[in-house]
Amino acid sequence: MAEKLIVISDMWGVKKGLWITSYFGYLQQYYNIVFYDAQQLGNVEVPVSTEENIHKAFVEGGIDTAVAHLLKKEKEPSHYLAFSTGGTIAWKAALRGLPMKSLTALSPTRIRLEDTCPDVPMNLIFGECDEFKPTMKWTEQVGTSLNIVPNFGHQLYSDEKIIADVCLSLLDKVTKKAV
Repeated sequence: MAEKLIVISDMWGVKKGLWITSYFGYLQQYYNIVFYDAQQLGNVEVPVSTEENIHKAFVEGGIDTAVAHLLKKEKEPSHYLAFSTGGTIAWKAALRGLPMKSLTALSPTRIRLEDTCPDVPMNLIFGECDEFKPTMKWTEQVGTSLNIVPNFGHQLYSDEKIIADVCLSLLDKVTKKAV
């Protein structure tokens, strides 16, 4: 039986997320994928969909709502792949007891404001030029590490090379047998 992979979008959800279908193309053969649009998970509705308005809606309760909904919906240990705000949602849900086998989070914006790290295997990926990436001091304080990709910014998760690398790493989890 295929492993379950929960995918959580960035703050744009399906509205600007055509790149996410590339991840599905690589992974759907080997994982049972469940997808969550971060806006729907967080009940985020804004009259004018600007980056500023959507971000504000997540910060002012959308993230917490999304975490609560995820905790209600997911009860079995699964792998998680999450992008930007979705990574922050997964991180916070793990801290509140969401059962996770692993977390791969690309550009999880607001984890830099956290002072505790979930106790799950994780791969935190940031672009070198991402203004929202945590500092090395933060990684030491919370006890985690970052994978920094040179010459990329916040949207690195929509780049085909990054998509391929991340998917190959996730496929290794389910295609390599223990020796």
